[in-house]
Parts: sequence; structure tokens; C-alpha cells
Amino acid sequence: MRILVTGGAGFIGSNVADMLIDRGHEVHVMDDLSTGSRENLNPGAVFHELDIRSPEAASVVRGGGFDILCHHAAQMDVRRSVREPLFDADVNIRGTISLLEAARSGGVRRVVYASTGGAVYGEPEAIPVAESHPVNPICHYGISKHTVEHYLFLYRHLYGLDYVVLRYPNVYGPRQNPHGEAGVTAIFTLAYLEGRRPRINGDGSQLRDYVHVRDIARANLMAMDLDRSDISGRIFNIGWGEGRSVRELDGIIRRLTGTDLVPEQGPPLPEEILRISLDARLAAEVLGWKPEIGFEEGLADLVAHHRGRSR
Repeated sequence: MRILVTGGAGFIGSNVADMLIDRGHEVHVMDDLSTGSRENLNPGAVFHELDIRSPEAASVVRGGGFDILCHHAAQMDVRRSVREPLFDADVNIRGTISLLEAARSGGVRRVVYASTGGAVYGEPEAIPVAESHPVNPICHYGISKHTVEHYLFLYRHLYGLDYVVLRYPNVYGPRQNPHGEAGVTAIFTLAYLEGRRPRINGDGSQLRDYVHVRDIARANLMAMDLDRSDISGRIFNIGWGEGRSVRELDGIIRRLTGTDLVPEQGPPLPEEILRISLDARLAAEVLGWKPEIGFEEGLADLVAHHRGRSR
């Protein structure tokens, strides 16, 4: 298939692009490199250095003859979304609408959309959270990502543009950016390897559902199966269904890095939920996806990756 991965120079998108190329697909990557990196680009991909909001990006989608638009490009920093809500909405909502307009006129057969299970539900009534749980996000990022899900439903209803939504948990693994405000696993790992103390906001009891990026990439490939009409227009949680505390995460990373340092304590952040884990039984039953890489195995992979880069 001919596939366009937006955000394909970023953490998750580049891992998806690599797996697609390994499977023999023709892959195009679109990224403005604002948070992505050239070193993440697979040399087997055709690269378009473009902002998804630009007319040039729409032109590539419209004229590219793509079977799949795998949409990962986004403003994905929760705290930045609170500081700059107009920017968050401009990228995540307006930018995506521009791509959808181009996709429907360009004959794209399916959109695979990277949404968020960690931010759309808000503070859950109970965990793990199923797709039927009320959607009550408590940050701008969660709202903007969920809004696109409504647009996808609309474009399928009005124009027949097929889609599959994957609601992600906390994704971690090699290539995760440790220099932003997201990606606690990478932030803690690099801090300890460099002899610095990371900060825990709140008491560290916050629960998150962590899934390795290679498992996330597999879910994307499954969602691209155009012979599967039963997944068309569906929303799938992707997760273990089990929350891990920040304190537990920190303890494992400290052991793997061999540090005697301990984290600093910071105040809790009002835009961050206290606990979340995602019920992915629907993904198992319908999509055929289950996570395979265990938490400690995945963290060891991440630590080895950053150790290798620091040499």
C-alpha cells in the first residue's frame, strides 16, 4: 500500500513508518520538524517537510494517491495546550480538518487517527476505562484530540471517508523526546543517566497505563487492514488495562540506571488526571491486538537506547 504518515519524524510516527517499510509498504512521511527529528526518518521513506496546516500539505494529500493517511502529527503537550489553547486547537483541529478535506477529494481509502485515551476521558469514574466511558477531558489537548473524532464520524457519514481511531495510553520507548514536558519515562531515564534529579509533580501515586511504542506500531498496522470492514468507523482503546504509579516507574528506572539519586518533589498539576488505565478488550476481540512487551522489559529497552546515545 501507499501510506502517508503525518508526524512521521516524531517518536511514535517514526516507529510506525519503520514497521511499515519493513513490511514492504511505500511510505511517505510528512513532518514540520518542530518536535520531530531528521535522525528519526527512515531512509526508505519519501519525506515532505511541511506543516499540516499549510496548503502545500493539503496538496500532497490530495494528489498523492494514498491508500492510508496515518495521522500522528499534533500538538501533544498537555501543559502547552493549557498555556496556548489557540495554538493547540489550530494544529490539532484546524490542521486535521485541512487534511480530511484533502483526503476525501484525493481518494484516500482510510484514515488511521492517533487519539488519546490518557486525556479524553478526564478523571475516570472507575478503571480500567472502556470506550463507552463518558468523555470529560480536563485539558485543552484532550478536547482538541476528541473533537477530531467527531469530524471523522462526520466525514464518514457525509463523504464515505473510512477511519479507525486508536486511543493511546502513555506510550514509551526509544526515540521518545526527553526534553519536553511529556514523556515521563524518557525524562526520568535521561536525568538519571546524566546525574540529575527529575521532578515528580504531586505525591507520585498517579497511575498511568504504559505501552511500548512497538506494540503501538503493531496496532496501527492492524488498523490499516483495508480488507477488514468490521473495524471501519471504530474507536479502540490501546492499553494494558493496568495502571503503574509514578513512584513505581521511578523505582524501576533508578534500578536500571544504577543511580543513588532520588527525585525532587513538585506541586501537583491541575490539568493532569490522578489515575488512568485503558480497557483494551475491544481491541483484543475485534482488532486482534494485545500488548506483548512487558513494562520492565520495555523500560530496559529505553534505558539501553539512551545509554547507547550518550556514548
